[in-house]
Amino acid sequence: MYENTFPNKRFKHTAEFLTKHISTDSDILDLGVENPFTEIMKQHGFKVENTQGEDLDIDTSTIENSNADVVTAFEIFEHLLSPFTVLKSIKTDKLVASIPLKLWFSSAYRSKTDMLDRHYHEFEDWQFDWLLEKAGWKIIDRQKWTNPTKKIGIRPILRWFTPRYYIVYAERIAQIPKS
Repeated sequence: MYENTFPNKRFKHTAEFLTKHISTDSDILDLGVENPFTEIMKQHGFKVENTQGEDLDIDTSTIENSNADVVTAFEIFEHLLSPFTVLKSIKTDKLVASIPLKLWFSSAYRSKTDMLDRHYHEFEDWQFDWLLEKAGWKIIDRQKWTNPTKKIGIRPILRWFTPRYYIVYAERIAQIPKS
């Protein structure tokens, strides 16, 4: 089903991580519009609903009104100005999220043709961990992987050894009621 090429390698690792932690009986709210990975999740037996392209920095109503058992967010938080707000608005107690890691030898991604397809944040793993913790999540499992290319040069060689993607399974920390 997958080859070891972009984005198939990323999809393979993501699907394996998701099936390790989430039952196919779970209803999933996937942040972001339907995309090729949505179809892969459905092929694996997951029931998936996507957000509809609303600006999640401004409108979190779909997240707040969802009755999903799990929220997934695959390469979405780096596009948001305020991922903290989105993380706090999630009602469910399970989250699977992945991000591209900041590479010290490469600038943040910025599409020259699509004004919305840009990375506002490219996190180091500890920064993403801290963001999740501050938003009330506890990381249960995490994984990183590289994204080698077949190009020639110093940066392509570094991509063979430097992790590019980071995925976490996190659970909501029980809120202590104030008395």
